[in-house]
Amino acid sequence: MNTPAGSQLNRRSAAAIADAVNAGRISAVAVAEETIARLALYDAVQPQIWISRVAPDALIEAARAVDARVAAGEALPLAGVPFAVKDNIDVRGLDTTAACPAFTYRPEVSATVVERLIDAGAICVGKTNLDQFATGLNGTRSPYGSPRNAYNLSYVSGGSSSGSSVAVAAGLVAFALGTDTAGSGRVPAAFQHLIGFKPSKGRWSNSGLVPACRTLDCITAFTSDTADARLIDSIAAGFDAVDPYSKPLADRPVERKRIGVPRRDQRAFFGDAQSEYLYDRALDRLSTLAELVEIDYAPLQEAAQLLYGGPWVAERTAAIADLLADHPHAIDPTVREVVEPGLEISAVDLFNGIYRLAELKRHADTLWESIDLLAFPTTGTTYRVAELKAAPIALNSALGFYTNFVNLLDMAAVAVPAGTRENATGFGITLIGPADSDVALLDAADAYISAADIPSPPPLDLEGKMETVKLAVVGAHLKDMPLHWQLTSRDAKFVGAFETAPNYRLYAIANSVPPKPALVHSDEGGSIALEVYELGIAEFGSFVVEVPAPLAIGTVTLADGSSVKGFVAEPRAMTGAEDITALGGWRAYIAQRA
Repeated sequence: MNTPAGSQLNRRSAAAIADAVNAGRISAVAVAEETIARLALYDAVQPQIWISRVAPDALIEAARAVDARVAAGEALPLAGVPFAVKDNIDVRGLDTTAACPAFTYRPEVSATVVERLIDAGAICVGKTNLDQFATGLNGTRSPYGSPRNAYNLSYVSGGSSSGSSVAVAAGLVAFALGTDTAGSGRVPAAFQHLIGFKPSKGRWSNSGLVPACRTLDCITAFTSDTADARLIDSIAAGFDAVDPYSKPLADRPVERKRIGVPRRDQRAFFGDAQSEYLYDRALDRLSTLAELVEIDYAPLQEAAQLLYGGPWVAERTAAIADLLADHPHAIDPTVREVVEPGLEISAVDLFNGIYRLAELKRHADTLWESIDLLAFPTTGTTYRVAELKAAPIALNSALGFYTNFVNLLDMAAVAVPAGTRENATGFGITLIGPADSDVALLDAADAYISAADIPSPPPLDLEGKMETVKLAVVGAHLKDMPLHWQLTSRDAKFVGAFETAPNYRLYAIANSVPPKPALVHSDEGGSIALEVYELGIAEFGSFVVEVPAPLAIGTVTLADGSSVKGFVAEPRAMTGAEDITALGGWRAYIAQRA
């Protein structure tokens, strides 16, 4: 399981890791140590896939606890398996931000699904980036940066579960939790050659989930294969009385004799001929397994339009109504543009929408009398990051063309790989079934994957166009300070002197030699002076390796709203520290001491 620096970061199997740890062929500590090395390697490529991470020593401690449980005779189905959690799902000990710093809180308990996975021996590595408040299907709507497709860094990762999908695609973790309201657990899977398992509503508890649309949300899983999806589902699924939308576990059989597909004249590929070709090829493979039946997609598409073009927008508005009223500018501008219209939607509009959705659902339910499941493209195309930022709403809507109706109509779905575009991004299909058909859909996915004989994913893009990293320093690395040589020795280029956004506090760490500050995000903070330098990716990686605890490299927001990598501090840095925020920066503190 060793991964030499600079090598391909191959994916890992949760089932294989757990089997090896339970059998004593490897320790959970060894898995954790390798995970730490992988994280450090990929941080030089795109650190923005993370919002927060568990400290390395805490990961090792958690792994030791798993090894002790195994030594005591416990058979843990996820023994030592590293996983990531989308940062709108609570993990005890880590902030939940939903990619909005002003929304941040520290949960006292983990989400039910997270707790079940940890009880089974899994080890949470950290919280991943997302489209803010899970509003988006592309991954560019976050103040923490835009995670990019692991196979082509010019292209979007897909969202809103952007960071989770990249973490699995890059082999940093064996699986990751995402969420899905309109396709957020399926679109990123398709773009990055992954399995995206979206359970039926209520199959997995939503307790501890920041809602997007509370009546539609589903926690999901990204895995490299269907075996891991089955394994995660076997642990995460089950009734939870704390969640009012949880329901008793049920498994509905599906025969797989007749598969519904959109009529050819209703298919949309947005000019992407490669996607159209790959979908036709997938249908050829499926036709060897079942009869393909063309259906009228129009009623399903009408249901899909209710999500963003109808009263369900108001449900997103309700989830962040207080923040929208008190701190509207804390919300990403595109997200705000999406949710603000919900304030104008009346109860009459809502009830009329509910009535129409009931009619459309009745139509959808009758589909299952003539077909067993649906097989749709997961998306009709993909886009570059620059394209999405130039037309954030129109292009995002295109990504949801085949996904938005699924939760509204109470269906289960699993996204599976179906080929590779010439730009190395993934194309996928989604198998969709009635509520509670989750296990049967995984069976269908197995049959398709076997028949399709899909090649392995291409090599990761470890360079792309992201050749440099901007780094903010606030203390001993400032020009003419004792550790500035660590930058000059790496040919770091001075970008400029700036200030942080006005929500940071600065502390002088006790007994630090040479004296070092701790920069901490705080709602009751101020603007702190800093300097920004630009380093090559390899140089940045070597610099990060030398950063001593309790300091770490995270994401710092500047006064103009942009984000760069920079020094942050673990909570233990506060022990005995002196608050020097009022001085406005480290140079003023050093001058005062002198």
